[in-house]
Order: sequence, then C-alpha cells, then structure tokens
Amino acid sequence: MKILFIHGLASSGAYKMASTLRILIKGSEVIAPDVPIDPDRALTLLEGICRDEDPDLVVGLSLGAFWAQKLRGRRKVLINPDFHISVLLGKMEGEVEYLSPRADGAKSFLVTEDICEGYRKLERDQFKDIGPEEITLTCGIFADNDELVDCRPEFELHYPGRSHVYPGTHLPDYPLTKRYLLPIILDEILDQHIH
Repeated sequence: MKILFIHGLASSGAYKMASTLRILIKGSEVIAPDVPIDPDRALTLLEGICRDEDPDLVVGLSLGAFWAQKLRGRRKVLINPDFHISVLLGKMEGEVEYLSPRADGAKSFLVTEDICEGYRKLERDQFKDIGPEEITLTCGIFADNDELVDCRPEFELHYPGRSHVYPGTHLPDYPLTKRYLLPIILDEILDQHIH
C-alpha cells in the first residue's frame, strides 16, 4: 500500500500525521514530500509524484487537501480542506516561519501577491468537471469544531454523500486520528482494492 500524504500550509513532509499514518497503517509506504509554497511548483511536484510513484491513496490535510482534490483520477481523502487558501495567505503577506522542519533546512517562506494570485487562479476552477467517478474517488473528513476553516458545505455541494465528521479541531492529534479518521481511511483503502 502506497500513500501520498500532503501536508498543510507552513508545514512539511515531517509533519506528525505522516508518521501517524506509517504507524497506524502497518506495511504501508507513506510518501510525504515538502511541498513548495509556489502553487505552480507545488502542483508540478505532486503530479510528478503521482505519475512516478502511482500511490494507491492520497491523503491531504488543510492546504494539502486542496492539492489532493486537484489530483484527479486518484482515490483521495481530504481532511479539513481549505479550498480558499488565498484568503488566509492574503492576511499573512511577507515572511512566514515553517511550523515543522523542512528537508532543505528552510526556516521560512515568503508570501507575495504573485503567490496569492496563483492560488486564486487555481481556486476559481477547482471544482470544474467533477463527474460521478471523481465523486466516488473523493472522501472528505471534517472536524466538528474547526477553528480555522469550514469548507464542508462547499465540499458537500460538489461531493454529495462523501463527507464524514469527527469530534475535534482543524489539526487532529494521534488519538483522534486513530479513533475517528483511521477507520474512514481504511475504508477508502479497502474500496480501492474492491474496485
């Protein structure tokens, strides 16, 4: 089982959910790259990983779920997706520190108007051409007390009947992931092997 984990904003492939998935899904290979802040570079990297590694499942958290949704034709789990990251980025222009260590040692990244506009451009057509197969391949998991973002109504509009709710906040910890998210993720993996 090969899983591509895509981290959230200001994070890295070293984020704790990647190691949580490795622990909880025994025998799985979890690919967890450091995703660039630049949207064009990020999408190119992730599409390249999907082409070269052919993961069985993509799991994205927050901004990572935005990216996961763009990887069409892949079975994916979107955890607390932020479909409008440009709004948050627009409030934090300038230098921003990473919250988890990056493989290249970078400590911060620069948010510019060009980067914000790049995200706005991708956001405008992110739900375009979603057909029945894509709906079946996409699952959303949402915290009932998300303090950062609530894109569940928008998700349900485009992916009807494909959302789940867990009791918690935007960034689920190990116990919440094990108790609530893991069964949903395992169902998606099982569904992958049935179809």
